[in-house]
Amino acid sequence: MSDGLGVRDVVVRYPGAARAAVDEVSLDVPVGEVVALLGPSGCGKSSLLRAVAGLEPLAGGDVAWDGVGVTGVPVHRRGFGLLFQDGQLFGHLDVARNVAYGLAGTPRAAQAARVAELLELVGLPGTQRRDVATLSGGERQRVALARALAPNPRLLLLDEPLSALDRSLRERLALDLRDVLVATGTTALFVTHDHDEAFAVADRVAVMDAGRLLQVAAPAALWSRPASRRVAEFLGYEAFVDVPAHPAAAPAAVRALVGALAPVPTPGTTLALAAGAFVVATDDAHGVAGDVTVLRSRRGRTEVVVEVPGAGRVTALAPAGWSCDPGDAVPLRVDAAALAALPGAWVTSEQHTGS
Repeated sequence: MSDGLGVRDVVVRYPGAARAAVDEVSLDVPVGEVVALLGPSGCGKSSLLRAVAGLEPLAGGDVAWDGVGVTGVPVHRRGFGLLFQDGQLFGHLDVARNVAYGLAGTPRAAQAARVAELLELVGLPGTQRRDVATLSGGERQRVALARALAPNPRLLLLDEPLSALDRSLRERLALDLRDVLVATGTTALFVTHDHDEAFAVADRVAVMDAGRLLQVAAPAALWSRPASRRVAEFLGYEAFVDVPAHPAAAPAAVRALVGALAPVPTPGTTLALAAGAFVVATDDAHGVAGDVTVLRSRRGRTEVVVEVPGAGRVTALAPAGWSCDPGDAVPLRVDAAALAALPGAWVTSEQHTGS
């Protein structure tokens, strides 16, 4: 096993629950890697993180660091740092003393240097004497991150640390968080329900659902090769088309979808279509058309919800400022970058944990 975190067949159960919150999950996080636990609310991702931290008892399995089990080790002796959604700063301490909280026993000069170093790293230089009550939500999370990193934890556990922030700030801080973790070489397990956030922060993403681990892969591989329809649905793929035995007799849209991929998917394969699998074309040379049901603008681009024979209701992309009316038929072309061919059978986490 690689040095770092090793989770083996971990089970977490809560009294009265019909099923395990975490159901025999195994996962490795090598030293220096950032792994995101991604999944919908109630999927077990936070329960798994809390089990790794020692905050939840295990009903089965083991948690180890460098091959040495830590299941019986108290939370404060595991050498793991914790960062939660609300940051949990101490309101009676200023910024510097919050950051230095985990440095008890360190000489004062060394504490001051470490605090200054971390505040510079998280983008808050010179804020040592500020009252935490004067900080914005984003600033509070930056201070909480600095505090969690101060004692150089061997593993940093982050549970939805950005979810309480507005979207634009969350997106900016996700990129900053990635930079900080890379700059410090921190090994981290990061819980989120937002796949854009997971893709921005993590080296690998572990998708969970109903307590099980469905797939672990690097962001690009996860997006282009989801292991199942459930994974694809959670990532945002919105329509699914089965490749027919005789594509030549299929609707034009199906033929175009099949022809856009190389190698050509075999009959029985399911194609997953993300928003943008179809793009509004300037002419009808592609032979594919859809009937417009909704036209909307989203963050500087135009999206058109269209009904496409053989593909169903999908979101097509159009040039900025393009317009039409509901009911119009519009020509479309296929963008292969928004397609994925799904495996024919369910793939377990043991079969699909590479990057």
